[in-house]
Amino acid sequence: MAKPNLPTVVGRGLGGELRELRKERGLALRRVSTRLGWQPSKLSRMENGIQGIPAADVASLLVIYGITGEERKRLLGMAERSAETGWWEAIGGLSEESRTLIRLEAEAAEIVNWEPLLVPGLLQTPDYAQAVMVGCGVPADEAHGRVAARLGRQAILSRPTPPTLHALLDEAVLRRALGGPRVMARQLRHLAEVAERPNVTLRVVPLAVGGHTGLDGSFALFDFPRNRSVVYLDHKLTGLFLEEAPQVAHFRREADRLSEAALSPVDSLELVARCATEYERE
Repeated sequence: MAKPNLPTVVGRGLGGELRELRKERGLALRRVSTRLGWQPSKLSRMENGIQGIPAADVASLLVIYGITGEERKRLLGMAERSAETGWWEAIGGLSEESRTLIRLEAEAAEIVNWEPLLVPGLLQTPDYAQAVMVGCGVPADEAHGRVAARLGRQAILSRPTPPTLHALLDEAVLRRALGGPRVMARQLRHLAEVAERPNVTLRVVPLAVGGHTGLDGSFALFDFPRNRSVVYLDHKLTGLFLEEAPQVAHFRREADRLSEAALSPVDSLELVARCATEYERE
């Protein structure tokens, strides 16, 4: 039985998108299965995430659903990636919440991530990620796997059809010297470099703002092409996933307020560069 704070990952990936397409076209599961010569249970397992979906089977379903062009290309790409996803299963020490987060990141079309304390995991360098583990007292044998998983997650930003990432940071993130000046200088130069990508936006809320709505914790908001949005709240002991529309709307408003308080993308990058230069001079 799934934990109550985990989202219904069932129905949130490729299977869920195919199920929604079938329903949009008013096709019964049994009717589609009969046309393909499948048992209804096979299609049901695919749609519910119980078994994988080979690209050839996806192509067959898309013919029945009349999906062509970019949408067909996107869904077939998901099928091809599904053979690669699961790399995290070989990494020990990851919680079920962490595995769920990785799955959501892999299928999201847009991610909004607010961080008042640390550089977002999707943008961390290896040395900075290691410094986070040391600073948080993570045991060395566990830290290795967690750093590897964090770096593995970043591959989504450079794939052919990457999600859009809106990273919102407090200036305190830039000023907290985790790992020492050299590590921070490299981390901030990396932030500036990644922010040059067309799918990544970086904005910093300056310390001069004083108190603001994001001081009570980080959050990540995931939007998907067809499935409902999800908010992820990280905690030292666990992670909480929120799916109800009012909850998601609340954090979307929070993101809007933080964006209003933040510097422009250009000014944010200038601040990141200045901080990097300061660390390089130390």
